[in-house]
Amino acid sequence: MKKVSIIGLGWIGLPLARHLKSHEIDVVGSTTSAEKLGRIQLEGITAVQFDMIPFPQGKGFQVLFQANVLVVNIPPRSRTQGADFYLEQLKFLRSMIDQSQIKKVIFVSSTGIYPEISEEEEYAEDYPLSLENCGNQTLLKAEQMMETERDFDLTIVRFGGLMGGDRIPGKYFAGKENVAGHTRVNFIHRNDAVGILTWIIENDLWNVVYNGVAPIHPLRKDIYERNHQEMGFPLPSSYQQANAGEDRLISGKRILETGFQFEFPNPLDFKYER
Repeated sequence: MKKVSIIGLGWIGLPLARHLKSHEIDVVGSTTSAEKLGRIQLEGITAVQFDMIPFPQGKGFQVLFQANVLVVNIPPRSRTQGADFYLEQLKFLRSMIDQSQIKKVIFVSSTGIYPEISEEEEYAEDYPLSLENCGNQTLLKAEQMMETERDFDLTIVRFGGLMGGDRIPGKYFAGKENVAGHTRVNFIHRNDAVGILTWIIENDLWNVVYNGVAPIHPLRKDIYERNHQEMGFPLPSSYQQANAGEDRLISGKRILETGFQFEFPNPLDFKYER
């Protein structure tokens, strides 16, 4: 029986824990908040308080490193902590993984790692990234830190724009001026993000990089209009002028080739909560 440890029971990590538990997979996870810890435990999910400041701090967090699979889901908080702090966190975390019994790791990254410029073809997982051309140097350094000289299987998942729940695109641009409406999106619904992580664990898809992006890429403007029609959010008050060649698209074909099926392949059909 697999035992899965999730570092970061947040917006993706907690639904993942619930989903795995419903599949009768043994789960333990971490949160930095004592208040949230109590709420999670009331759901019957085994959890510990664990923080990295950037060195590890908490009580009983060693249990996180006694699993078959470790999911690392701690995105960089560049606005509040800075890139160096995040990389220091990962350095300590990587050291703990190396000293543990963990032999399989999923590292949650982002499609923000790809160059910001548009290309004729979609960005795929084998696109050659460097510090000179990547869209986010912190993410690239983080992935490299997890990859280097390891004695465990590693799969990296680069999620696109995470939507669903209370994350509603139209809410963020309601009434705003000069909004980009002419470019297509690289979104993924939270249910499918959880589904991809579960799929990797259940099917032992290791030592691969996957983009987690819905296969259909509608225009931003169409999504805002759908959110307006269905949920009443005001439309943007004005849109940017459309320029040719401004579509930066991310390919999600590799995960589809494994047999994974999206619950929400089209972001126009995403379900939300208010």
